[in-house]
Amino acid sequence: MAHTHQISTSKVAEWLGSEAELLLQHVSTTISKERLHLPNPNFIDQVFGVSNRNPQVLRSLAQIYNTGRLAGTGYVSILPVDQGLEHSAGASFAPNPDYFDPENIVRLAIEGGCNAVATTFGNLGIIARKYAHKIPFIVKINHNELLTYPNKFDQVMFGSVEDAWNLGAVAVGATIYFGSDEATRQIQEVAAAFERAHELGMATILWCYTRNNAFKKDGVDYHVAADLTGQANHIGSTIQADIVKQKLPENNGGYNALNFGKTHKKVYSELTSENPIDLCRYQVANSYMGRIGLINSGGASSGASDLAEAVKTAVINKRAGGMGLISGRKAFQKPLADGIELLNAIQDVYLNPEITIA
Repeated sequence: MAHTHQISTSKVAEWLGSEAELLLQHVSTTISKERLHLPNPNFIDQVFGVSNRNPQVLRSLAQIYNTGRLAGTGYVSILPVDQGLEHSAGASFAPNPDYFDPENIVRLAIEGGCNAVATTFGNLGIIARKYAHKIPFIVKINHNELLTYPNKFDQVMFGSVEDAWNLGAVAVGATIYFGSDEATRQIQEVAAAFERAHELGMATILWCYTRNNAFKKDGVDYHVAADLTGQANHIGSTIQADIVKQKLPENNGGYNALNFGKTHKKVYSELTSENPIDLCRYQVANSYMGRIGLINSGGASSGASDLAEAVKTAVINKRAGGMGLISGRKAFQKPLADGIELLNAIQDVYLNPEITIA
């Protein structure tokens, strides 16, 4: 299959602005690229072909890897729309009310060239017969229900793995709030759900988020520290997620600043640097050196800068050894054509052979 990217490296550099050299020219000297299992057209054979995943799971993974503009590259671009529950439908869809209708979510993923669409039981169920065979479905099986007062933050199951399978899903997705009071229960629930999903032949994706008020200290938010998010990825890989989703790291040293858990000084002196690519590479390393693909999230929509921010995240993830991006609000909180343009720009970074592993 011929893959053509529409965006030149010079255009990417223009979007990166003053950070272009830092991100495009960086050569990593922390964890060498030779140690990593990098996304490539034979990734399923090389990594999962020797694993305990059954042939149905391999086929489901292949459907994800072989759909959309990134088909056959080993990279993925996924449209996630679970914010109607995670944040509230009003907060999420007021900028473009078309997305109150689940069909438009699926249309954006298809027309935007995505590998898959990840959203709720209800959203996928209501249009399943029309679209389940047209784009891989990923059912987000648990959510943070925010209509309790006062708000509480807990991921709870919204349906069964069997229901996801019956509506034609090729994968299930779940979130665990590592570090939260409810994390132990969530780990047990999601591990059991992932085991059942694998039995049924579905792939598994884990949103490995850290969540604890104590993770903010002295004005620094360590929810996005490389060491804490890396460990979250490692636990996610351990409960047999096939892909882990993580926020891009913005700092490091969470263990030391918060004075808890266990770490090692070499994590900070040798295995990471201050370069965003090296911080992300530490996330990849914790995901079994890339055997479990790392996808980073696109984050909130901030308007005019969305395209540049999305491209920057893609460059960091790709050069770190990651597998792709899962970008929601930046894509659906705007007109359809603009959302498609943003998704295509992200994909173009992964299709561009000049943007290589650092």
